[in-house]
Amino acid sequence: MSAQPKRRKFRLQAVPGRRRRYALRVCGREPLPVLGQPQPERADAARNRRRIIDVASRLIAERGAHQLSLDEVAREAGVGVGTVYRRFGDRTGLVWALIDEHERRFQVAFMTGPPPVGPGAPPDARLRAFLRALVDRMVAQQDIYLQLELAAAKAPGYSGPYRIHHTHVAALLAQARPDLDAGFFADALLAPVNVRLIHSQLVERGRSLDAFKAGLDALTAAVLHAPHGGRPAEA
Repeated sequence: MSAQPKRRKFRLQAVPGRRRRYALRVCGREPLPVLGQPQPERADAARNRRRIIDVASRLIAERGAHQLSLDEVAREAGVGVGTVYRRFGDRTGLVWALIDEHERRFQVAFMTGPPPVGPGAPPDARLRAFLRALVDRMVAQQDIYLQLELAAAKAPGYSGPYRIHHTHVAALLAQARPDLDAGFFADALLAPVNVRLIHSQLVERGRSLDAFKAGLDALTAAVLHAPHGGRPAEA
C-alpha cells in the first residue's frame, strides 16, 4: 500500500492592522498571503528598495528631480539597472515611490499623531493645521511634485493622496459645519494647495511662506463662517 499523504492542519491567524484581517496559516509555517493584499517583501528586496530610495532622494537633493537618471541611481545603489526598472517602471514610478515614503508619515501624523494636526483638537483648528502642514510638505518636496505635474499632463486625474486628503478635509468640515456641502468646500480649500500655485506665489510673486499660509487661513475662516452651507434648497 502506498503511504497516505500527511494531512495539513490550518488555523486562522490575525494579521495586525486597523481592520481585523485573517490569513490562513499552515501550522508550523509562515502565514500565507492575504487575498487582495500585497505580498511581503523578501529581506534582500526590501534592502535594495531602501538603498534605491535613499540614493534617489540624495541625488534629487543635490541636482533636482529633472536630472534624475535611473542608470545612475542603480550604479550608486549597487544594484542592476534592471532591478530599478522592474521595481519602479520608470523615473515617474521612482518619483512616486519617494512621494509615498513621505505620504505614509504624513497620513500617520494627521490620523493618529498629536494635535492639532492629529486627533484631540477642535475640527476647525485641525483643518487649519492640516492645510498648513500640507503646504509645508509640498514645499519640502517641491521639485519632485513639479516633476509629477509634468507626468500628470499625460495621465490627468486625481492621485490617491489627493483623494485621501479630500476625504479628511471633508470629514473635518462636516464636523465643524454640518450644514456645509463638505465635498465641494473640501475641493475649494485644497485647490490653492498645489505645487504649481505655491511655486508661483513664493517665487514669481515674492510672497513669503507665512503670508501664503495666512491667506489660506483666511480662506478657511471664510468657508467656516459662510452664511449658508452651499447646499441646494430642498424642493
